[in-house]
Amino acid sequence: MGPNTTNGALTVNAFTVDVEDYYHVAALASAIPRDSWSTRESRVERNTGRLLDLLAARGLRGTFFVLGWVAERVPALVRQIHDAGHEVACHGYSHQLIYRQTQEEFRQETRKAKHLLEDIIGSAVLGYRAASFSITGASLWALDDLIDLGFEYDSSIFPIRHDRYGIPGASPAPGPVTAPSGRKITEFPMSAASFLGLRVPVSGGGYFRLLPYWLSRAGLRQINGKRARPFTFYMHPWEIDPDQPRVRVGALSRFRHYTNLDLCEARLQRLLADFRFAPAAEVLRGHCAPGMPPLRMSAVSTAA
Repeated sequence: MGPNTTNGALTVNAFTVDVEDYYHVAALASAIPRDSWSTRESRVERNTGRLLDLLAARGLRGTFFVLGWVAERVPALVRQIHDAGHEVACHGYSHQLIYRQTQEEFRQETRKAKHLLEDIIGSAVLGYRAASFSITGASLWALDDLIDLGFEYDSSIFPIRHDRYGIPGASPAPGPVTAPSGRKITEFPMSAASFLGLRVPVSGGGYFRLLPYWLSRAGLRQINGKRARPFTFYMHPWEIDPDQPRVRVGALSRFRHYTNLDLCEARLQRLLADFRFAPAAEVLRGHCAPGMPPLRMSAVSTAA
């Protein structure tokens, strides 16, 4: 079948990439000290390049949430993403879980990452996504810092229950969320569908690799159709890299990180054929949920 339709109209969804290398991942953190990152084989340029090629082959653009640590070391990759017409957004600096940082640490790191990216691309960075979706009930204070730093939308809240992240009662629909100060910021939450009364995460990442493709597709079509709203899909460059170095970790972390890496690229190609995608900022501008402030146009390059 062709791209998904809602009431006869093509639904445009957000395609997003969290630009980080395999050794940044929280599931492997117990075996990979942060001070060893710079000594490890970097695979993020090649893998991100492959994703750029896959999107270009279909004439699609997306949002790349770039880790500040990566941007600092390979600014040419950030420029390549921007010059190809994609939105560059912020994934923080050091991929630390927010609720394990002090508010001052979070503020300083996020400011540093945002300025790095803006200096590289020469335009404003409007979007933010936390490492491992770590804006939770224990770290909602981060929303105020995002507002203070000039971000116009966040895409960190996962409306599910998980051992590392999630706000189960959060709205699954894009729209304004209220920070502890009472101010609002637009939230594009991670996507979950409902099956037999249970919320099932279908946003991408490990869920996309672990769940059968037909289930992911059914959940995403439910969001576009029955729920009549766009979804946000995410993935990491290392997820299409089955040849990445193997790290000795516990069974659960090994399962989460390595399962079906060899199947992910083929599934991704099916997804790109089954749904329509655009950068997150563009999708949010088109969605216009009640109470959402307008987003500026400067976030996305107009390059072909």
